[in-house]
Amino acid sequence: MSNATIRLTMSQALVRWLTVQNTEIDGQIVPLFAGVFAIFGHGNVTCISEALEAVQDQLPTWRGQNEQSMALAAIGFAKAKRRRQIMVATASIGPGALNMVTAAGAAHANRLPVLLIAGDTFTTRLPDPVLQQVEHYNNPTLTVSDAFKAVTRYWDRITHPAQILSSLPQAVAAMLDPADCGPAFIALPQDTQELAFDYPEVFFEPRLWTIPRPRPDRRALAQAVDLLRSAKNPLIIAGGGVRYSGAEQAVAAFAATRGIPVVETNAGKGGLTHYHPVHCGPIGIIGSTSANALAAEADVIIAIGTRLQDFTTGSWTAFAQEARFISINAARYDATKHRALAVVGDALETVTELDAALGDWRADPAYLPRAKALFAEWDTLLDTLQAPTNTAVPSYAQVVNQVNLAAGEHDTLISAAGGLPGEVAKGWRVKAPNTFDLEFGFSCMGYEIAAGWGCAMAQSGPGAAGSAAGGIPIVMLGDGTYMMMNSDIYSSVLSGHKMIIVICDNGGYAVINRLQQAKGVPGFNNLLQDCRIQNATAPLHVDFAAHATAMGAASRHVESLSDLATALEWAKTTDRTTVISITTDAYTWVPGDADWDVGVPEVSPRDSVAKARDHQLQIRAKQRIGV
Repeated sequence: MSNATIRLTMSQALVRWLTVQNTEIDGQIVPLFAGVFAIFGHGNVTCISEALEAVQDQLPTWRGQNEQSMALAAIGFAKAKRRRQIMVATASIGPGALNMVTAAGAAHANRLPVLLIAGDTFTTRLPDPVLQQVEHYNNPTLTVSDAFKAVTRYWDRITHPAQILSSLPQAVAAMLDPADCGPAFIALPQDTQELAFDYPEVFFEPRLWTIPRPRPDRRALAQAVDLLRSAKNPLIIAGGGVRYSGAEQAVAAFAATRGIPVVETNAGKGGLTHYHPVHCGPIGIIGSTSANALAAEADVIIAIGTRLQDFTTGSWTAFAQEARFISINAARYDATKHRALAVVGDALETVTELDAALGDWRADPAYLPRAKALFAEWDTLLDTLQAPTNTAVPSYAQVVNQVNLAAGEHDTLISAAGGLPGEVAKGWRVKAPNTFDLEFGFSCMGYEIAAGWGCAMAQSGPGAAGSAAGGIPIVMLGDGTYMMMNSDIYSSVLSGHKMIIVICDNGGYAVINRLQQAKGVPGFNNLLQDCRIQNATAPLHVDFAAHATAMGAASRHVESLSDLATALEWAKTTDRTTVISITTDAYTWVPGDADWDVGVPEVSPRDSVAKARDHQLQIRAKQRIGV
């Protein structure tokens, strides 16, 4: 090993190191870090921006409009790349840094990699208190950067230039580890950024990173074989980990050979196409009647790559008390939930070995056909609910179907929060694998448009091979979410990354209004018509098409399903991000049949609340006890 060194500032060294990290996607060597989303402030503009400007042809920097949304765009990019490539988001100190905390929470909950870099206060403390510094009287070491500790997988503060020699590889290792995958955060005090250091030249040698595929323990695998052989009604729950492992085909082949139906979580939806021979629908609170019926009668559940969130398990009411779980997961923490037989390992490797160890075992030959018959009944129900009617205002189900019909095979549907997750999870018929992104692990309002920008980047850059390559991101969101975060419409127009955005205007936070009233509380502060309004002449609705036009997008407002169909065909022909708004019914929803445990007041003068409380206690009486 050479002892040669090169003198660089810490910021220059960090950026140079990022540019020589590589990964492999579908046989092609590509940069591990595909680019940087940046909003510069005094905490990162003088040193980090100086370093980024020098390498902008190798590591492109994209200007964001909001620190949270640019970090969400990085998450959308990582999801579209199935965790194989990473974006960086950098912000200044104080409010700029804190704006990224919500995005870090979304990445953490969804096990998605993003590298967050923020400026920080001075290590010397000589200029304290500096602009945007939050002072703690009893602990001067605390800064806003510490807020990221609760929502990151790797956290560090660089107080000496040499520390990045060990910190950066550890950050990448955490982000690429299938068990620990999540956001990494690095705080850079302003005076550390400027310091020069003699870095070893070998630190900047190109490196090819690979994602590990841990194989399962033989004893755990053997126990899984024995348990599965005892099953009469086995069921596979496919989670997001199936997609990130690239195990979709292996799981499908295993299920088909063994005669086991496959149902999907929110993150797992899209691993199989809608009409795949083993696919039986989404499971849980926003799931299908077919999947939930199968869950209720299953005696052995193989949970693959899922953290078993409450929306998957119906707050643990979806399964029989005596049902047994085989949990295949790269993360030990997720694999050991609810007294499951934990088989810790990569989904692809584990399913392959499980299949080989099962010999000629298969479920009752009549079982999968019966499951598919249940799914056919669900599909027919969807047809009924999605069919056009003579009602003046279309339902979510009808709008989702119209967008689904217009979507190309490789277009990716993106949604996250509000009423649309339930409607697209139930009603979107996936046409090609990995063309569906529903962020419902954190249900982060504001993810949608930002993620659409990141997805558009992912589908147009190096290493864009795959089923979604060449498609257009189609973002569906409600008016409430749009009002919360929409500025990346402008970002996408500025950068030339096209998406189609469909805004369902139902007059406020309609799905929360639904939950509020279902639990006995009158409509209050959710729909615009139920808000405190001081100005009686104020308009209740925003002209979303005009607003989007002002940010440079092409746009239209439509009122009918036929006009929506025409607008969607037009949107495919435009040369930039295109926004379509449509007035949508706030009270009509695709029905669900799973329970959800939410807090309801134990005492209330309202009879409606007391009845809701009684029902909630009935739900809790059905819950499986486990951890």
